[in-house]
Amino acid sequence: MHLSENIRIAIFSIRTNLMRSLLTMLGIIIGVSSVIAIIAVGNGGRDYIISMIEDMGSSTVSIMVNTGASTSEYISRDDIQAIKQLDEVSYVSPTVFAIGSCSSERVTGIALGLAGTADFKHIMNVNILHGRFFTNEEYMAGSRVCIIPSIGSESLFGYENCVGETVDFTLNGKTETLRVIGVSDMSMTGESADFSSMMTSFGGDQASAGSAVIMPTTVLDPLMGSDGYYDAIYIMAAEDSMLETVGNMVQNLLYARHGNYGSGAYTVTNMATFIDLLDSVIKILTTFIAGVSGISLVVGGIGVMNIMLVSVTERTREIGIRKALGAKTSIILIQFLTESVILCLIGGLIGLFLGIAGAAAVSAYMKIPIEVKFMTIAIAVGFSSAIGIFFGIYPAKRAAEMLPIEALRRD
Repeated sequence: MHLSENIRIAIFSIRTNLMRSLLTMLGIIIGVSSVIAIIAVGNGGRDYIISMIEDMGSSTVSIMVNTGASTSEYISRDDIQAIKQLDEVSYVSPTVFAIGSCSSERVTGIALGLAGTADFKHIMNVNILHGRFFTNEEYMAGSRVCIIPSIGSESLFGYENCVGETVDFTLNGKTETLRVIGVSDMSMTGESADFSSMMTSFGGDQASAGSAVIMPTTVLDPLMGSDGYYDAIYIMAAEDSMLETVGNMVQNLLYARHGNYGSGAYTVTNMATFIDLLDSVIKILTTFIAGVSGISLVVGGIGVMNIMLVSVTERTREIGIRKALGAKTSIILIQFLTESVILCLIGGLIGLFLGIAGAAAVSAYMKIPIEVKFMTIAIAVGFSSAIGIFFGIYPAKRAAEMLPIEALRRD
């Protein structure tokens, strides 16, 4: 008997007992759909999180001042200038932030003050839409200039390109009037909608008229009551392969400048290593959760074996007639095995589409992308077929080894 004939008989049998077949497939459908959805959302979520970190500078290394360090061990502006002189270093900047308020002639709202050196643009991947970023000369001189995101310019001035306008930034009862020299797309803090939600969580209704304000640390430090010492800096190496070397060089430079070798005051964190670690953790969690969900596939396989045994019992007389007419044991075996595989394969395909639909629904709700790889689809379809073969062997073998005389005797 040809394979096409086996498939035709299998489909006829499934259609004859449609409700029973659908209930049998249910375990396979649930198992495949849950595994597909978890892997698709897990892969998409992992890529989304990692891309956010990479946007903030995957080729950076951070130097942190450990808790318990003395004030004299903190990183000064002179230290930053010395680090900048290293040939292996492209950019270096602290990242300082504070919650204050900003106002224009139009409105007043909550403000997230962000500050760094002129290298802050590269460290935090700030994309300028209009105007420019502040220069090193403006940073050194403490020029009252700022960059605001497009969503902030819309709320403060009513239009996007507000270069040349001024805003009043207030913090701790002190106010500085800053000239807007650039408008960014806020890629360094996420999408505009995410930024708006973050600001609302800080300032309630007033935040709807607020903005982020990026300025030199030489402007923000006096407002914060700081004297230009920082507990963390971020460094971008000239080449990604030099991150570890640059981190060690800067750490040793700080120890030399502060004369505190052996104090353990500074910790080096390689962002690329952090991303690799995060990637591994998310992969392990996704695999574990998908594996737990895959247990339902085994349960579904047991259901398939059970229903195939029932099918063999119901079709005992058919088996006896076919064997009496000369059907070989291998033909009977393949026939019932084909039916088992097709039952699981149909369940697997239904589960595949339901899994993708479920992942898309989760993606729309959580606003993260999904990633359905060809390998994931191949594994789902292949595993469904494997379940059909594994759990169909015993019923098929039982049918194939049935003696014709005994089969024909049964009602």
